[in-house]
Amino acid sequence: MIVCVLVITAILPKHARFRFEYEKGKIWQHKDLISPYSFAIEKTQEEINTDRAEVLKAVLPVYQNNQQFAQKSLEGFATDLELKWNMSGQNLRLKNLYKDVGTAILTDIYSQGVMSLSKKFQRHGTHYNFNLLTDNVSRQLSSVEVLSPEKALQYAAEQLKIHSDIKNQAWLLGLISDHIQQNYIYDEQLSDKVESEALNNISLTRGMVQKGESIVSSGSVITPEIYQKLESLKETYEQDAKINGNKTLIFFGQFLLVGLVVMLLIVFLYLFRKDIYSDNRQLSLILLVITSMLIFLTWAIKLKIPSVYYIPYCIVPIIIRILFDTRLALNIHLLVVLIAGFVVSNSFEFTFLQTIAGITAIYSIKNLVKREQFLTSALLILGSYFVAFLGISLLRNGSLINMDWYSFVPFIPSVVLSLLAYPLIYAFERVFGITSDVSLMEITNTNSKLLRELSYKAPGTFQHSLQVANLAEAAIFNIGGNALLVRAGALYHDIGKMENPQYFIENQNKGGNPHDNLSYEESAQIIIRHVNKGVEIARRNNLPELIIDFIKTHHGNTRMDYFYQSFLKNFPEKFIDENIFRYPGPIPFSKETGVLMLADSVEAASRSLKEPDAESISSLVDRIIDYKLEQGQLNNSNITLKDLNIIKSIFKNMLMSIYHIRIDYDI
Repeated sequence: MIVCVLVITAILPKHARFRFEYEKGKIWQHKDLISPYSFAIEKTQEEINTDRAEVLKAVLPVYQNNQQFAQKSLEGFATDLELKWNMSGQNLRLKNLYKDVGTAILTDIYSQGVMSLSKKFQRHGTHYNFNLLTDNVSRQLSSVEVLSPEKALQYAAEQLKIHSDIKNQAWLLGLISDHIQQNYIYDEQLSDKVESEALNNISLTRGMVQKGESIVSSGSVITPEIYQKLESLKETYEQDAKINGNKTLIFFGQFLLVGLVVMLLIVFLYLFRKDIYSDNRQLSLILLVITSMLIFLTWAIKLKIPSVYYIPYCIVPIIIRILFDTRLALNIHLLVVLIAGFVVSNSFEFTFLQTIAGITAIYSIKNLVKREQFLTSALLILGSYFVAFLGISLLRNGSLINMDWYSFVPFIPSVVLSLLAYPLIYAFERVFGITSDVSLMEITNTNSKLLRELSYKAPGTFQHSLQVANLAEAAIFNIGGNALLVRAGALYHDIGKMENPQYFIENQNKGGNPHDNLSYEESAQIIIRHVNKGVEIARRNNLPELIIDFIKTHHGNTRMDYFYQSFLKNFPEKFIDENIFRYPGPIPFSKETGVLMLADSVEAASRSLKEPDAESISSLVDRIIDYKLEQGQLNNSNITLKDLNIIKSIFKNMLMSIYHIRIDYDI
């Protein structure tokens, strides 16, 4: 417990909390708030986004004037023309004319500039302004003033038409086009740098609140302007607390709060679940689940996830409910949410939403009998989130039009992630040796290896176990208890009879009885031995200890009166140790094990009735249950006299239905 408290306290954020709770559009419920010091009013995210858009619109892309490209292009044109002209063998005077005209056109083109337009900057039209760097000197131009490669070629063709003395204009135009290339080159690195500097210079604040200035008056509506001032004050206060606050005192405060919460949990376990309180494995599991969830919450807050509602808080109540019980799950969930409320914003809203969702999760799997309940539970949790979210939004906005539906999105992945509880439950069961309702569902499958073996080797015992399971399950359901656990225990309580099935009457045919050749002591020991053999078989097949408890206690420490009385009748002169005829025990120590003992005895005895009718069955049930009570077999089972009356009534009705007895009613 101490380690749990220290770990949780160590990982929680170490800064003082702003003590006021407020919501936009609501009434300020506190006293007048006066600014304790001067602080800047932070811009909203929408305002910052607007400023960013304006800056990006104003920042011009940067292009480099690569004069070397132009010079090399001109030299390349002259060399290319010399080579091709010499090959044609034409007049030398004409060659100089073609060269001069082509060079002049290319020079004119490069002086205007050649560039390709980028769609990235064509935000409001085809053309855009840009900065051109020539020898580190910048000037602003418009792309309208510059030639694209296509327009440069078109410009060259128009210029050639002026020179009528150029007869082969197509040839010269082709040669010119081969040497037209961009000399205004987009400088992405420099442009990004300029853009980043501009964005970094955006002010994140607007205006100041001076020390002593009134921020909000008691009873006034929190307008968007006031809300932003409160948010700015909260941020300033918490940042100041991080720098100047005494972290030792903060740690001590958190230690007191977390210690109080964990102590309340321990007190609850001591008062209401001493079985868990005295079991270090189970207690360690509970504290591990609590600590893990709070570590995960703190980690998510430090990562600054968009919403704390992405975190699957319902995993905790689901795990505790399936592994333990409803009361404990609700208690732990409330304590975890209370601790989390100290580190999240809008703590009341957070606590309300998570409490409602947790209660829904717990109630939706109160009686887990089908795996499809997992999905149903997730849908119910999502539905409870939606109803609570809708109610809070209507209360806050008073309108459906202004509701922020996107704020509900985080709840969806949260509910989906809550399904991770089920593989975690399997892992916890294996590590901590705990049996959940999920495992019990698997155990009660009559096609399991052990039950199939029981049905082959001892079919009578198998049928007896099924009837006992039906009786015990119906009884425990009505008096309150784990019906699934009782059914599992009933199905396996007699597996020890597989070793010598012929010695048990329900498996005997009409032939001889093997007990005829044995002494009363030997017969008693063979019958009694099925308890210890059942425990051995159960452990060999890795059955949970919860099921083994039913095997140990289903006869308690009762005496096998048939063989004991037979011995006394036939050998009155001999002294015999009564313990030879007694089961080893222990007696039942829970409602579930107690009900199984009663169901087992009643079902077995009912088979001995020669003419079962309503009167004989009623008498039989009363006699057996009263006898168990008189023998002290139910002393530790927490079964009340009222419970016994209910159990008797259920057993009588079910046995009469089994034996098809009709009861005459006076009309």
